[in-house]
Amino acid sequence: MECLALRQGLTPLDRRHTLRHVKICRYLNAGNQVRIGLAKGDDALLDLSSAGIESITALLESGEAANRLNNLTKLPEMSLNDVTLLSPIEVQEVWAAGVTYLRSKDARMEESDFSATAYDRVYDASRPEIFFKSLPEKVVAYGDAVGIREDAKWNVPEPELVLLMNSRSDIVGYAVGNDMSSRDIEGENLLYLPQAKVYHRSCSVGPWVRINTTEEEAREWEIRMQIERAGKTVFKGAVSVKQIKRSFGELRDYLFQSQLFPFGCALLTGTGLVPDDTFTLDEGDTITIDISGIGELFNQVIRV
Repeated sequence: MECLALRQGLTPLDRRHTLRHVKICRYLNAGNQVRIGLAKGDDALLDLSSAGIESITALLESGEAANRLNNLTKLPEMSLNDVTLLSPIEVQEVWAAGVTYLRSKDARMEESDFSATAYDRVYDASRPEIFFKSLPEKVVAYGDAVGIREDAKWNVPEPELVLLMNSRSDIVGYAVGNDMSSRDIEGENLLYLPQAKVYHRSCSVGPWVRINTTEEEAREWEIRMQIERAGKTVFKGAVSVKQIKRSFGELRDYLFQSQLFPFGCALLTGTGLVPDDTFTLDEGDTITIDISGIGELFNQVIRV
C-alpha cells in the first residue's frame, strides 16, 4: 500500500515528525488555490486539504490540532519551490505588546526625553503596554514588501515572536513577526504611537505556525535578524526569547481582558533587537527574521 501511495504522489506521514515540532502554513498551489500545508523537512509541504483541513483558524479553534495531524497517514507532497507562501493570519486581529525586553525599554527612552519616564514606568508596571497593530487583510506575507512611511525619517523593523490564540484564549501556535515602526514619529509624542505603528504594510507575519509547543520550549528559541542593503549586511543581531520579562500567559490575559476575539487573535510579544540610533531603513533593503524553533520571514522594504 505504501508503494502504491508513493506512485500516486502521496507521502506517508513520518510519525516522529508529527508528534513534535509540527509546523503548518497557508499557501497558493499551482492552480492558484489556497491550501493549508504541513512542513516536511526544509523544502517540502504535505497538502492537508485531502484530510479536510482547509483553514488554520478552524484547526487552531478545534483545540485538537496536534491530534488531528498525528492521526493523518498519507498526504500529497509538493516542493516549496512550487507554491507561494501566504500569511497564516486569516481572519484574526493582530495586536502587539511593547517594552517587554529591557533593550526595548532603553531604546524607546532614547527616542525622546519627553516620553522616557513613561517607558521606564511601563516596563515595571503590573499592566503591560498592548496596542492594536493590524487588520488581518493588511498583514504582509513572506516575500512581499513591508513599508516605511514617507513622512518619517527614522524607520526600523522590530523582529518578534507572535503568539496565536483561539477564541478561548488558549495559546495554540507561534509564528515569526515584524512590527515595523517609525521611531521619530513615536518619539515626538507618545500620542502619535498609532501613526508610528499602524500604517500600510507595517505588519508582517509568517509563513510558518508552530503548534504543540510549550512556553518553556519557546523561551529556549533565539530570534535573529539581518538587514541587507545593496548586497551588503548593514545590521545583524540576535536575542533570546527568554529575555521577555513577562510570561506569555500574562500578556494573553491582559489582551483578553474585557475583549472578545471570536476567531482568536495574534499577539506580537515585543522586541529585544533594536538597531542603534544612527540606523534607519531605506527603500530596497531586505529584512530576514529567523526564530530558531519556527523558521524564516523575509521581506523587502518599500516607501508607502
